[in-house]
Amino acid sequence: MHEIRQDLTTGQWVIYATERRDRPVDVHRSRAERTSLPSRDAHCPFCKAGETTVPEVVMELPSRDPNRWQTRVIRNKYPVLVPETKVRKHKDSLYETMTAYGLNEIIVEAPRHDADIPTMSPEEIRAIIETYHKRYVDIYATDDNIRCIIIFRNRGERAGTSLLHPHSQLVATAFVPGYISVQEQRARDYFESRKSCLFCDMIGCERRSRARVVFENEFFIGFVPFAAEVPFQVWILPKVHESDFGGTSDQDRAALAEALRDILRRLEDRVQSPHYNYIIKSFSKQDLPAPHLHWYVEIRPRLVTAAGFEIGSGVRINHSIPEEDADILRST
Repeated sequence: MHEIRQDLTTGQWVIYATERRDRPVDVHRSRAERTSLPSRDAHCPFCKAGETTVPEVVMELPSRDPNRWQTRVIRNKYPVLVPETKVRKHKDSLYETMTAYGLNEIIVEAPRHDADIPTMSPEEIRAIIETYHKRYVDIYATDDNIRCIIIFRNRGERAGTSLLHPHSQLVATAFVPGYISVQEQRARDYFESRKSCLFCDMIGCERRSRARVVFENEFFIGFVPFAAEVPFQVWILPKVHESDFGGTSDQDRAALAEALRDILRRLEDRVQSPHYNYIIKSFSKQDLPAPHLHWYVEIRPRLVTAAGFEIGSGVRINHSIPEEDADILRST
């Protein structure tokens, strides 16, 4: 198949060239070697045995055992942004700089070193989502400098993981990243033209087609996007219009935990445990709340590496077909 599709949320084009890889079933069967992990690692800073080396603890969700925690949020020992400064901008003729103000936190998802979301209980995954939500809401409520919060999980070396203990990260910035600004502007332009939310319209299209849908419950739908940039990419969206992750209800978050667990299990089983990133995409504070924005979770497996043409052009080449990927993820 040779086809080029456009991602409506970014305007980017994706080239589909299936002869550049084996059939999807062969991708499905390829498996990276997995390492058996202990339940505790004395050298891991996130394990209970290493608590004396843990940086500042920001918050904890307690477990049923009063002597244990369920999730823990700590400041990143090696942060990309720091709050110990003031937001200042400086322009020197052509170039502009600003102080690296912001927050970088680690969400330790479980005390066990060998835990992973596909094997966690629903209660444990709900605790992770609740922790995301609490930090997201609290940071926006207490720091007027923050314009954008990105919550993400890197799983595996190819996805950028440096520590194996299950964890996610939160980065809060005093600026709006350009990529997010582009998505917001395209969503705004679509709304002004059509008088409807782009993402709501996409959900309606996917529910009618069913060709790319891999999961659906009462509150959420998960599908391989029409212009997926990489094999087995999945978006999880609330079916009712919601512009802000911070505005989700208890029911929403429980349903999101179910969706996330189901889809990550499918990737684990059908795509043989790929390295991946997932990101909660809730756009920026400057545009919230808004009828044109719709928050969602993107799961992005790291099965391929961008090469020269993609880096030079900004156009992705996907060796996989979204409809075929969805069929594999749906299979039992």
